[in-house]
Amino acid sequence: MIDFEVPKRYGLRQTIADTLGVGGIMRGLRTIPVLLDVCRDLEQLSPNALLLNYVNPMAMLCWAAAEASPIHTVGLCHSVQHTARELAADLGLDASQLDYHVAGINHVAFFLRLERDGEDLYPALHGVTPPDWNRVRYEVLKHFGYFVTESSEHFSEYVPWFIKDGRPDLIERFNIPLDEYPRRCERQIGEWSALRDDLEEGGQIDTARSDEYGADIIYACETGEPFTFNGNVPNRWKDGLLIDNLPADCCVEVPCVASARGIEPQAVGELPRQLAALMQTNINVQGLTVEAALTGRREAVHQAAMLDPHTAAELSLDEIHSLVDDLLETHGDWIPNLKPGAQILA
Repeated sequence: MIDFEVPKRYGLRQTIADTLGVGGIMRGLRTIPVLLDVCRDLEQLSPNALLLNYVNPMAMLCWAAAEASPIHTVGLCHSVQHTARELAADLGLDASQLDYHVAGINHVAFFLRLERDGEDLYPALHGVTPPDWNRVRYEVLKHFGYFVTESSEHFSEYVPWFIKDGRPDLIERFNIPLDEYPRRCERQIGEWSALRDDLEEGGQIDTARSDEYGADIIYACETGEPFTFNGNVPNRWKDGLLIDNLPADCCVEVPCVASARGIEPQAVGELPRQLAALMQTNINVQGLTVEAALTGRREAVHQAAMLDPHTAAELSLDEIHSLVDDLLETHGDWIPNLKPGAQILA
C-alpha cells in the first residue's frame, strides 16, 4: 500500500504500480537485491542453471541480473499469449487461427504482424468496437498503428495521456481502474484463504495445463523438441543487437526458441520509429532504477522518477524529488541503503 498511498498524497494516482512509475521503481529497488541473492546462490550451487523469472518489474529485474550475474536468465510474461487470445475473440476467431510476430520490451511490446492464413487482420482490428475494459489499448492502436501487449489498466500508467489529476473525464472515458492492484491483492488473498480452508476440510485441487511458458521451456531444453515463445533477454546478444533501434544494454522481449541448445533469441531488426520512441521513455526509467539498485546512487532514483512519463506529466521536479524521499523513508529497510553521490560501478 505504500506505493499507492504516498504518491496519492501528491495527487499521483496509479492502477497496478508494479512495472513502471514510482510504484514500479520502488518495487524494483526492493526486489532486485532479492533476485541477485538467488543468482549468487546459483553461481555457487548450479552455475549452468537457467533462471526463469516471472516476477515484476520484469525488465528491471532481468536487466539487473544480466548486468550483475553470469547466470543465464530469461523473463517470462503471459501478456503476448493472453493478448492474442483477446484479439482473436474481438475478431470472432479462435486464437489458434492467428499468426503473429511480437517484439519490444516487456509490457510495451507490439504485434508487428497479425494475420490469418496470410491475410492482414489489422484492417479488421481497426473496425472493432473496443470492449469497455480495453479502451486504452484500442486508443493507442488508433494513434500508433499497432496493438500493444499489456492490458489497458497496466498500460495507462506507462504513458502521460490517460491518468491526470483533475481530469475525471479521461478516467471515465477510458474506464481506468485506479488503485486496482490493492483490490486485486485483497481478492486473491481471500481466494487463497478459502482454498486453504477447503483443502484442510478434505477438498481436492483440480490441475490443468496453463498457457504459461515455463513447463514447455523445461520440456524443450530437456528433450530437444523446440518450443517458440516470447522471452525477456538482454538486447545485446552475442555479436549484435536483437532490436537495432533500442539501447544495447536494455532488456527486450522478442521471439525465442528453447531447445537442447538452451534459449536462442531471434533478431528482430528495427522497430517502427514511433514504437521504439515510446519504449525508450520506459527504458530510461528502467535503466536508472537498475543503476540505483546496483550502485546505491540515490540521485538515480530521483532521476528515474523525473523521467517517468506519467509522473513527469503530473508533478514538478521539486515535487517528484520530495515524493521519492518520502517513499524511500517510508520503505525503510525494505530498500537497501542508497547514498547521495555514489559513483557508478565500472
